[in-house]
Amino acid sequence: MRWEPFRIILIVATLSCLVILVHTHQPQMRKRQLLSLGYLFGLSVILFTPLSFDGTAVYVMPAGGGQVNLTRLYLHGLGFIENIILTVPLGWEIKRHFKRYSLFSLGLTGLLVGASIESLQYLMSQHWLINRSSDINDVIANAAGVLIGGLLAAIVQVIIHHRKTTVADY
Repeated sequence: MRWEPFRIILIVATLSCLVILVHTHQPQMRKRQLLSLGYLFGLSVILFTPLSFDGTAVYVMPAGGGQVNLTRLYLHGLGFIENIILTVPLGWEIKRHFKRYSLFSLGLTGLLVGASIESLQYLMSQHWLINRSSDINDVIANAAGVLIGGLLAAIVQVIIHHRKTTVADY
């Protein structure tokens, strides 16, 4: 029963991969979509299964309902930085697809994404005993990662636009 989330993630990822392979004919687009799918698959496994990664090893967490932290702020340390890094690509993709999305809106989206992830981890821990903790620090780190990724994408968009207008002026 604890492995049901992994099975669901694997089935959805496999079906999505097949759809991409059948319906995407441009090699660059196919590569980008498969890379994004791989990222989302990995992120989902890390967040919603009993598998855990400590930087050097992968292990299966014992069955449990997890813990909840809504008050103790700990906005530093390796775990906080890892949570930021995990969501930077998500912010990048959101900003890349929604170019007119303001950074303020992106920050709010990051908070919503972080809160959704932590809420889903809590519910799944209660139902499937995947032993995931829900933590306010993770919500803040996820929001920061989405915002940083979006900021990087915005900077790249400005540089590309500047280069196009500079080349056009010559």
